[in-house]
Amino acid sequence: MYNTSLRIVNDTAEAEDIMQESFLEAFQKLGSYAGTGSFGAWLKRIVVNRSLDFLRKQKDTVSLEEAGQDIPEPAAEVSEEEIRYQVAEIKKAISMLSADYRVILSLFLLEGYDHEEISGILGISNQLSRTRYSRARQKLLGILRENSLKNSYSYN
Repeated sequence: MYNTSLRIVNDTAEAEDIMQESFLEAFQKLGSYAGTGSFGAWLKRIVVNRSLDFLRKQKDTVSLEEAGQDIPEPAAEVSEEEIRYQVAEIKKAISMLSADYRVILSLFLLEGYDHEEISGILGISNQLSRTRYSRARQKLLGILRENSLKNSYSYN
């Protein structure tokens, strides 16, 4: 649950606070848990909603940009150290995205929500969810490529 919040708010202290508030809210509303879904999914929804509330309060709006490139094919054999490096680079790149992009990527890729669920959570249309996801993905790829170019020049 902490990682869910952290991926959305991109701030460790805030994610910790959101976790505490979410558990308190869950405890207070335990009587409203209907048991129709898993308890973990119910609790995760509280965490996601609290995280989104935090972002709304921040009013962190950034204009949407587009970059049109595809994902590169993975190398045939990659060492565990290289995989760790790549994961760290991806996490760093995600943290550089605007809140709107970071939220969509986190909910879709990492939390497993579909666009219909995301549109309900964020109060946006299904089409806007898909558009933001596409743009967020392209922006992330652009950041990763830019960082890759910077790293390749620093080794030469």
